[in-house]
Amino acid sequence: MLRSAYIETSVVSYLTARRNQRDLIVAAHQELTREWWESRRRDFTLFASAVVIEEALRGDEMFANARMALIEQMRLADVTPAARQLAAQLLLEAGLPAKANADALHIAICAVNGIDYLLTWNCTHLANAAMIPRVNNICRAAGFEPPYICTPEELMVG
Repeated sequence: MLRSAYIETSVVSYLTARRNQRDLIVAAHQELTREWWESRRRDFTLFASAVVIEEALRGDEMFANARMALIEQMRLADVTPAARQLAAQLLLEAGLPAKANADALHIAICAVNGIDYLLTWNCTHLANAAMIPRVNNICRAAGFEPPYICTPEELMVG
């Protein structure tokens, strides 16, 4: 049985964006994301959510359409009342700022739907080593196993 991976909006954006010529770190992340997509995506059942769709539709219409074309290849995880409640709890107890509501929802959707991995390049609120232990404790206290939150680079080899 395939493991499951939730593809957060930053990953979808890196896959569809023009190659960054000015920021070497962003360019490297884009390349690693494309490499993961080509070599590893078939090893997982891929998920997105209505939250990813909402974020992906923002901005330039051409790029939004490209992001949606990728998302259409994935299953949609349910944004349930339990996920919304867990997200609210994460905002209150994990130290996430109020503006990180979508980030808390990404985590909660994964936990409530039993998704194994949350793939992201958001290292401020998601793939953050200082934040993850608090997130994991809150999810487990609420009766859910948290997703393993990581970047595509961390999930390159399996």
